[in-house]
Amino acid sequence: MNSPAPSTPASRLDRVLAASHAQGRAALGLYLPLGYPSRTAGLDALHLMGLSADILEIGIPHTRPVLDGPVIREAVSQALAGFQMDDVFTAAADLTTATSAALLVMSYWAPIAHYGPTRFAGELVAAGGSGVLIPDLPLHAAASWRAAAETAGLHTVPFIPSYASAAHLAAIGASHSGMAYAPATPGLTGNPRPLSSDLPQQVQRLRSMTRLPIAVGIGVSTPDRAAHVSTFADAVVVGSAVIRRMRSHADPVAAAAGIARDFAVSVRRAQRSAA
Repeated sequence: MNSPAPSTPASRLDRVLAASHAQGRAALGLYLPLGYPSRTAGLDALHLMGLSADILEIGIPHTRPVLDGPVIREAVSQALAGFQMDDVFTAAADLTTATSAALLVMSYWAPIAHYGPTRFAGELVAAGGSGVLIPDLPLHAAASWRAAAETAGLHTVPFIPSYASAAHLAAIGASHSGMAYAPATPGLTGNPRPLSSDLPQQVQRLRSMTRLPIAVGIGVSTPDRAAHVSTFADAVVVGSAVIRRMRSHADPVAAAAGIARDFAVSVRRAQRSAA
């Protein structure tokens, strides 16, 4: 896929990744389903998270989030009430105007297919979005989606399982852009398993097969884990831990801001120590 022009929304992701790399640290990505815990509170939380995050990843609520664990499933179920796809573009325009973070959308394929891939890509770019992660993108739709995204000037961020073959990785590097997303632990999001013992080696293997920056998520449940991952990854993505903190506090917006700061401090300190 061609690199975006310097002035396109997609290039915002490139810039924040380059800036964090120049500072000797990983970029911090924070995820929240759009509309959780409510439409207003969720947007307020994302605004405050954007003060600490380099990348904001907003999730499109879906009835069958098959790759997510119970924490995100429950949040998505709550966020579905009253959700409309236009909410994504309104939130994206608001967040990209008010924060310096790059905006990514995490969506399963069905909502995008129903809305219309070309229409979705064009409207997201118009709202300032940098890219989309579609973990269940079907093979029969992959080429047409990537064409729509490239035409619009939008990154397609691939989800890369640890068992991906060398040929698969080479194909990903040739057909995707922005960054690649690798799991820190096997299984669903929010699982309590320890980080894979060979995770640094997995990331290094990805680097040998693609020039894309490597983001690591799924299982980065604490600031200490984020600090560890940030010593060898280009970006660290946190989702379930944010939701856990929000649902355990009377003020979920303040809780989101607080945990965002905790992870930001941890990632930045770890990279300075490593340097």
